[in-house]
Amino acid sequence: MKYILADTNPKLITAWQEFFAGIPAVSITEGDITRLKADAIVSPANSFGFMDGSLDYALSERLGWDLEKRLQQQIKQLPEGELLIGTALTLETGDPDIPWLISAPTMRIPTNFNIDTSINAYLAMKAILLHAHRHPEIHSVAIPGLCTGVGRMQPIICARQMFTAFEEIVLGKKQDFKNFAEAQKYHWNINPQGMIWTH
Repeated sequence: MKYILADTNPKLITAWQEFFAGIPAVSITEGDITRLKADAIVSPANSFGFMDGSLDYALSERLGWDLEKRLQQQIKQLPEGELLIGTALTLETGDPDIPWLISAPTMRIPTNFNIDTSINAYLAMKAILLHAHRHPEIHSVAIPGLCTGVGRMQPIICARQMFTAFEEIVLGKKQDFKNFAEAQKYHWNINPQGMIWTH
């Protein structure tokens, strides 16, 4: 599997280069992700499949607005009635250069409140990697920065979360907590800006 991390934010590019250094399966590109060729491209969506803003708007322009309608139809058929953060859906695009879209929500609805202190990029990245690995026709996947647009997550935090998910899913670094304190510490390390206790 080939992983292409692509974004226009130079600070995110630098953070990715720091975390993913020395991993040959990962390439990092500064530029427009919609211009790349890959078996799949990631939409860092919301839970209800609205693709009319930010990167999703560019993906709809590139791949066709019918994609949004088909995504929403699939979401409505789910038992939950929404695509939960930490899950994903894969849709065929009909585009020869990007035949598949992986929709992985980074927020329930478009919002910039509390996303920067969340672990949503980590959860979305895990879902993306799992879906890419399970699909027989996906051998390369283009992934943008997660939570860094509307969500305003700091690039270094996004890169940390995406790499932690990559370590677990691709490199096989499984979680093995001997007690709650270890689990709590691991969670906090994913996003040190997050709050564990409010009092």
